[in-house]
This record gives sequence, C-alpha cells and structure tokens, in this order.
Amino acid sequence: MSLQDFPLRLMETMKCWSSLHEYIVVFMFLTAVSRGSACEAPSSPECFRRNADESVYRCEWSINTTESDVTFDLYFNKTKFRNIKENWSEFNEEQLIKYRPVHIWVEAHVGNSSCTSTRRSVVLGHIVKYESPQNIKVSWLKNNLSLSWTAAERKPALVEIRFRRDGNPTESWEKRTTSTTSDSSMYHATVVNLLKDSAYQVQIRHRSTQALNPLWGDWSPVQTVPAELEQKPEVTMKTRLLNGTRKVTLTWKPMPRAAAVRGVMYHLNDTQSAHGCPCMKKRHPIGTHHHTTYISLSAVNISVTASNPAGISPPAVVQVPAEPATKIKTCEKTLVDKKLNKKTCLELYKLHDGDLWPANVITLTGRDKKEESKQKRRNIMDFVRYLYFEHRCYDGKPQTVQMCLYYQNENVPQSAPQELRAFGETHSFVNFSWKAIPTVDQQGFLTHYKLCSVKISSQDEQKECHNISASLTKHRLENLTPGAKYNISLVGVTRIGEGPEATLTINMLPEKPINVLWSLGLLFLFFFLTTVCTCTLKRIKNKVFPPVPKPVLPDFIPYQPESQEFLEKKEEKVHELTLHQLQPEGKSVPKEDEETTVLKGECDDGTDEDATNERDDSRISGRTSDECLSPDSIDEGLKSSREGEMTELEQLDNEIAMLIYRNGLVFDVKTDSP
Repeated sequence: MSLQDFPLRLMETMKCWSSLHEYIVVFMFLTAVSRGSACEAPSSPECFRRNADESVYRCEWSINTTESDVTFDLYFNKTKFRNIKENWSEFNEEQLIKYRPVHIWVEAHVGNSSCTSTRRSVVLGHIVKYESPQNIKVSWLKNNLSLSWTAAERKPALVEIRFRRDGNPTESWEKRTTSTTSDSSMYHATVVNLLKDSAYQVQIRHRSTQALNPLWGDWSPVQTVPAELEQKPEVTMKTRLLNGTRKVTLTWKPMPRAAAVRGVMYHLNDTQSAHGCPCMKKRHPIGTHHHTTYISLSAVNISVTASNPAGISPPAVVQVPAEPATKIKTCEKTLVDKKLNKKTCLELYKLHDGDLWPANVITLTGRDKKEESKQKRRNIMDFVRYLYFEHRCYDGKPQTVQMCLYYQNENVPQSAPQELRAFGETHSFVNFSWKAIPTVDQQGFLTHYKLCSVKISSQDEQKECHNISASLTKHRLENLTPGAKYNISLVGVTRIGEGPEATLTINMLPEKPINVLWSLGLLFLFFFLTTVCTCTLKRIKNKVFPPVPKPVLPDFIPYQPESQEFLEKKEEKVHELTLHQLQPEGKSVPKEDEETTVLKGECDDGTDEDATNERDDSRISGRTSDECLSPDSIDEGLKSSREGEMTELEQLDNEIAMLIYRNGLVFDVKTDSP
C-alpha cells in the first residue's frame, strides 16, 4: 500500500470505531505521518581537500529545516557513515577511495522521517577547495589597491575580487578575476584604477590552479578598505620650561573621513627614547588628537604618524631645539669616564658647524652593557668639540642637571683665522677684521687671538703683539709710524699653543702738516665771518649816520649832428646869462642885488668840447667860470652883496642851503633874442 492510499483506507476503518479513545489514537498517528511527509531533501554533498598536500577530506551539504534534532548519514558507494550531527564531516584519506570514481550522497533524518539527496560521481583525489582568505591586508600604491592574505599552498591561485564604494549600499558589486603571486606564506593580488581618496568594501575568494577539479572557496567577510593617508598630521606644539625639564603639548587635526572609516591610530616616537634615556619610554598608539610629554633640555625630535588598516601616513617631525643658554661654559667635571646608574643619561652632540641634531649624538646610559658602553666611549673622538648634557630621571620626568662644552683631548688650531683684511688706514692707526676659525678646526678651546706687527724699514725693529679676546673679530692697531710699512700676523691660541698664522702687509699714510680739509674749512669760515661782520657794521652805521642823498642828474646825451656841415659850423656867441638867487618867502631883496652882471662876448675863441662841458657844469652849479666872467663884474656884484645887511644874508644863505638839501638846486636861465 502506498502512502497516498493510506488516508482512504484509514477513513473507512474510522467508521467502525465508536469510542473516543480510538479517535485520539488515530489523530496522533496522522500527525506523525504528516511530519514525515514534510522532510526536504538536502543538497548533494561536496567532498574536497583544502590543498593538494592535505590528507583530510571535508564533506559539506546544506538543508532547509528549523528542526534541531536532525541527523545525517553519508554514503561513499556502499560505505556508510552514520549519525552525523552537523551538515559537514571530515574523514581521513584512509577511509575513502581517492583516485577512483565513487558515488556520494547524504540521507537526512528528521524525527521519524528521512529524505535523501541526489547522488553524484566524483574522484575525491582531484577535488581541492581552498578556505576563505584569512588575515587580509590592504595597502594603496597610487590608485591601485594591493591585497595580501595567507597562502593556501605555495603555488599561485586564481582569485576573484568584488568591490564597491563604501557608503553606497545600493551600488552594485564590481568583480575582477586575476592570478595571484605568492611567496613562502602569502598570496598577493592588485586591483587597479581605483580612487585612493575613497573608501571601498571588498570581498575575495580563490581557487587552485593545479587541481584537476578545483572548487571556488567561500567569500571572505566584507572588509572596508579606508582611503590612503596621503598627508602627514598637522601638528602644533607648545613648550613650557619647568626646572630643568620641558613640558611639551602636541595637538593635531583629525584625518579625512574616508581615511578614518575604520579608525585612525597615532604613533609618537622621540629620539631620546630611541637612544635609551630613562623616563623616555616607548609610547603605545593613541586614538586621541592631543598628547602631553616631558623632555630634557637637549635637542629632541618628536615624530607623529597616523595609521589605518590601509597604511600609514608620512611622519610629521617636530624638532624641539636645545634650550638656549645665555653663555655655555667649558665643562669642569663630567661623568664620561665614570660608571652610570640606571637613572642617569649622558648625551654628547658632535659640533661641526654649531648645529645640534639628534642624529649626531652619542648616548651613554646606566642600562648599557659593559661592552656596549666601552664601544660608545671609544666613539668619542679627540680634538672634537661636543655639547655635553647630563640628564637624570626625577619624579618620572627627565631633568637636565648640566650643559657645557666638552673636549676629550685638545690640540692647537688646525687653520688660521680666515679673511684677515685691513681697512680705514690713516697715518697713525689701522682697523683689522677677520672671520673666526671654524669649530671643527679649532681642536680646542680658544683662549685668545694674538695680533703682532713689525715694521719692515729696519731689521732691528721688534715685533709688537696684542692679545685679543676669542669672542672678537675686529681690532684697531694704533700708535703706528706715518708712511711706514708693516707686516701683520694673526693666530688663534688654545691651552695647548698657537695655530697657523694669517699674514698681511699694510702701508701707513704719510703725515701732513696741515690737513687740507681743515684748512679749507677754516678759510671758508674766515670769509664767512668777515662777510657777516661787514654787513653788520654797515647796517649799524646807516642807522647811526644816515647817508646824505645826492642830487639826481639826468644823463647827458651828446647831440649827434646829421651832417658834416653842422660839425663844421662855428659856435655862436653865448647869450647873456642872468643869475637869480632864490629868496625866502616874506623877504625882500635889494634891487641892486637882483640883477647880476651881464656877460657879453665870447670867453675864448676856439674852445674845444671840454670847455663847453665845463660851461655846462658851471650853469648847473650856479657858478661862473673865472675864464668866462669878467673880474670887474664879479667884484662889483660881490661888493654890492656884502654891503647889504650881513645878518640877513647869512640867514638867507642858511635857508638856501636848506632848500638845496631838501629839493635840490634850482636854476632860472633867461636868454635875449638876437
């Protein structure tokens, strides 16, 4: 009887049962049968090895059920493996037939029912299925994403990669298949032409290229690949001096979001920790954007590096220079040759050009082994200047207790002062300047410079030397002989002795009795003062004695005759000239004094032009030439004038003089018709 006919026969039987107990038993039986009919067949099993060298086979299948008490039976031809609790099982190769075809299937048991998968024929020795990739590492190289994971075997494999940009769940997956390269333990694959400034979701699977029947391995879990950290952190620093130590606070900006999707860690390192100084322990990565640390007074480089699962950023190096000292002294006592305790650290910076870089430092600590300590001390060179630092660990912080300049052994300078030159020469002194001896050539502490001069004119001249401070690079040499020639030498001096000398020959200017410039200046000053005094005296004289104005005389323009005939024309006789005296107002003048003597005739025939000019002048001045007037006429006029009242005439003369002073001379000339 088949399973389909069974319900019909059961219904016929039920008609014959009359008791309730019989109905209950039949109902329970039908429920059990209905459950058995619901069993779904599992998938056909896959049996494989994890690699070609593996001796264990693994068989896997799947079933769609929610029951918890499911068991499986696995068949290899007639060989049966019973009561398997999981949907997989492993077998040693001795239990199986490896290199001949076998039929495999699985039977599932759910409660009282069972169902069987389809059968398949396989050669177990030809099937290899890799595990899903483990320990996946990613890194960016330009716009290419490099993937690496643990290799399944030494031989290359075929890999399938699928990816999409992070943050776009609706974006479809893009797949690429490529071959891997392998070394002893890792597979490597590259996905090209991506955007390195974007984050991606990535899955990979691979399979063997050597097996005859390889199977694709399972997909790896979805892994988010952050963007590349292209830029170094932007770090700012604040320092604070605290009793031989420095408090350093570092802050930096967060990385871009695409580079920080899986978090960013920051790594801090410093050169003192790398050299083993106490209190400067190696720091663990931090996830914050700030950090506070303590360092000594010597030069320290602190580097800050960001990292994410895709790589690390370039380091941001913060250089903390040595704390400047007002004046660094020479070391008097050091611990270089003594045994150090674990809380003491010595640093010796080799000074080539005065730069203090941690790369050129020798560090001695109490934790150094004996041979290591000896080797470090052998590295300290003779005749080389070092900046010596002595640090101690106090209260968990590095503290600098001594800073000075140190030579293990000294020597004389190796070179002379550079670029010695003279300038500003006069007849008695000259100035010198030079550049200091380089630190690397000093080979010891300079105590002073020695400047010597000797006159070339005589062999008996003695050398005269002057000691100059080692900190100076200029000097004036005085009290020299005018016009002489000198040989000059300059050397640097250490506690061991003198080094090479720089030489120079100078010629002094000859002495002059009077300086030309001073002479010209004094001469100019003399003329200036003379001019000022002259002008001042004239102004005083004009104020005290005002000048008497002179009468204004019109310019005489000689008449030029138009023709030669006029020149040859004889002079005409002079007409009668009448002289009048000016009378003051209200005064009467005697009638006999009113008229003057009339002169007739020519004074002299054949007078030249000079005589004519003299006559003109006589007319202007009111006087008559003795040659032109008759002596008798003059005597008569004078006598008649004197016979008048002398008192009135004197008063009149004074008034005329005043009139002439104020208004000038007045002439009244009368002529008679011929």
